[in-house]
Amino acid sequence: MRNNIGAYLGKRAHTNPDLEALYDPATSRRLTYAQSDRRANRVANAMLRLGIKKGDRVAILMMNSVEFFESFAGLAKIGVIIVPLNWRLMADELSYILKDSGATVLIYGNDFAEVAAALHDRGPGSNGTDIHHWIELSEGNERNPFATEYDDFLAQGGEDTPDSDAGEDDDLFIMYTSGTTGLPKGALHTHNTMTWAVITFANSTDVRFRDRYSIALPMFHVGALLPVIFTIYTGGTVVLLRQFDPKVMWEITEQERITSSLAVPAMLNFMLQVPGHEEYDTSNLRAIISGASPVPTNLIESYKDIGIEIHQAYGLTEAGGPGTVLSPEDAMVRIGSAGKAFFHTTVRIVDGDGNDTAPGVPGELLVSGAHVMKGYWNNPQASAEAIREGWLYTGDIAFQDEDGFITIHDRVKDMIISGGENVYPAELENVVIGHPGVADVAVIGQPSERWGECAFAVVVRKDESLSKADVLRYCDGKLARFKQPKGAAFIDEIPRNPTGKPLKRILREQFPGPARE
Repeated sequence: MRNNIGAYLGKRAHTNPDLEALYDPATSRRLTYAQSDRRANRVANAMLRLGIKKGDRVAILMMNSVEFFESFAGLAKIGVIIVPLNWRLMADELSYILKDSGATVLIYGNDFAEVAAALHDRGPGSNGTDIHHWIELSEGNERNPFATEYDDFLAQGGEDTPDSDAGEDDDLFIMYTSGTTGLPKGALHTHNTMTWAVITFANSTDVRFRDRYSIALPMFHVGALLPVIFTIYTGGTVVLLRQFDPKVMWEITEQERITSSLAVPAMLNFMLQVPGHEEYDTSNLRAIISGASPVPTNLIESYKDIGIEIHQAYGLTEAGGPGTVLSPEDAMVRIGSAGKAFFHTTVRIVDGDGNDTAPGVPGELLVSGAHVMKGYWNNPQASAEAIREGWLYTGDIAFQDEDGFITIHDRVKDMIISGGENVYPAELENVVIGHPGVADVAVIGQPSERWGECAFAVVVRKDESLSKADVLRYCDGKLARFKQPKGAAFIDEIPRNPTGKPLKRILREQFPGPARE
């Protein structure tokens, strides 16, 4: 059989049929690899019976669940191109993605019955979709009349492994960017690009047979999808949380004897705010990998104090996940760094002319490897801009030290230029979050007549007595004068995308300035 991501489930079911593959805490369901594989085969065979074939697009709009897990694997087995949908999006945004991808089937959870109905009512016109088949997991609730019940659909497929020649360089999924600026672009990955993502992750991190990996990020994002796939590949158990809850994360870690996990910095921050978090038994937990944005050093130190290692990594959807990672032996001595390139990955840092920068000099981070995406779906211009001469231009600013350790500064578009000097918001955020009265922070630039731009701190208070003057005073002496925020504001919650990155476009609209001179 050709290399096929969905077939990993079948291979593991053959080798370790009784090993627990998946635990879904929301429904208390536990499935072995043999059980999971049979259910995935049912999805595949039911799709074939429906007339869906290799290369067709099927979209999934679901919270993390058994059904998402088996649908992804089953669709992959027969060469269907999967379109995981961000369930935080509105009908207009989803309509664009569905139309752009050409998806003809939508599998969705009852949580999204209302938005599915809105999409269905639009019909197939220019503002609608090409969806012909609607499959709803109603979970005992009232179902949309135009949809087929998921369990009824599953019952139409047999449990035998489907005949398929799909795999290798065939397209596997289209994962759309969050669309925080402009229209979302669909990163297109193949079975081979994701196989190399799995292999390079397995060869660069401490993952083991029978590991128990907790995943709370949504599976429509590569930060969750890659761990699901490599856990199958290495023979572990996926503990798949429906969504993130900081208290549940601690409970699951103790109750399920979690050995590995992944959490973005915002999640780590919220977990530390759970009363009595230090009392949970985390003795089985070797490490939590964290990415999506630079991890504040004080956050890593706080976890170190309670005996938990945070291994910072850097990755992106277009690379299938891998970029750089801190190895276990460096994690607690290179705090603040995102490590070195993954094992089968090469990175460079270049200036505006494409020349490699010297150690300590910031530039744009470039990534190369067999796990880099094929390109953007239906967007050759964006593909040509992103991938040049085999290098993926990430749009992220970083520098490396003399030993080759990478530190991520910020997105190119989020960098603040004040008086001709580059100011990296992540550096300021790392300082501000250290104030005991600050629960969360995001730094943006505001227009300044004198300096061009000045930094502005948007803060969530932990201590209600915290004042704006307190925030600004705390930065004094910790940052060069040109870097220090000139103003601050308080907000109840920092708006973030599903991976925890602050939605700074929204903050810039909310706090347009001008900056205080």
